[in-house]
Amino acid sequence: MWKRLIIAILLIVIAAVAGVVRSHSGGISEFKGMVSHNSAGQTREEKRETYELAPGARVEILSINGSINIETSDNKTAEVYIERTASSPESLSRRRVTVESNANLLKIYGEKTSTGFWAALFGRNPSERVTLKLPRQISVSAKGVNGSFVADEVDGLLEVHGVNGRVQIATASGAADLKGINGNVVLSLKQLNLDAVGISGINGNIELRLADGVNGYLEAKGINGNVVSDSSGVTIEKGRKGRYWVQIGSGGNSISAKGINGNIRLTRSPSTATAEQQVESKAATTATK
Repeated sequence: MWKRLIIAILLIVIAAVAGVVRSHSGGISEFKGMVSHNSAGQTREEKRETYELAPGARVEILSINGSINIETSDNKTAEVYIERTASSPESLSRRRVTVESNANLLKIYGEKTSTGFWAALFGRNPSERVTLKLPRQISVSAKGVNGSFVADEVDGLLEVHGVNGRVQIATASGAADLKGINGNVVLSLKQLNLDAVGISGINGNIELRLADGVNGYLEAKGINGNVVSDSSGVTIEKGRKGRYWVQIGSGGNSISAKGINGNIRLTRSPSTATAEQQVESKAATTATK
């Protein structure tokens, strides 16, 4: 009696699996016309679009499973290039990246699509790479990035939260808030104005590249590492329990750093956008053409 019951259950499970496989095969054939395949057996999808943005517009980049590279200039046009790759069309269809835009907002976000039970359980998400050419006079907010984040000069508010990779900012001129980053951080500051610069929850080393003539204070607490400086005119006072007080030049507005699992290094740079950063950003953009 028990043997018959077990055999019946197994037959039902096998039939259900066969039905799921047949339904997914039909979905693949409908999706093939939207993508290309390379010699390595990967499925690849590209999207190129341009948008006009007003000065001071906000750019939001959310939930991207891959790297982000931003190049800025004095133009008013935003160029968006998105590349997605996966092992199969079925894997590529597990997620999509959507772009929404008006004159004051450019929003790029990734999200999961509805998939069958077995695909949700065993499938792999596609890799995504976002490359942007943006006006310099904008604010940028990037959240939930599973890859590196590299950006040129940004004149407005800069927010980078929840990044699983290194973060490199050529120049920040306004307020900057970097939080929840699992990787090394390089942040070049053109000035320290009344807007706050905050860095918190970083699992990696931090390099602060300060333009010549920048004065201010750095208050760091909860640091599992050291604060050091490669330039003159910087005074460092070490307290207890990972606290540091740093005067930069004659002092002024403040940089706040807390919850850092790594070292903080301060350097002076006559050119806030280093040659290394410029070459890396332009090379990444050229590779997409």
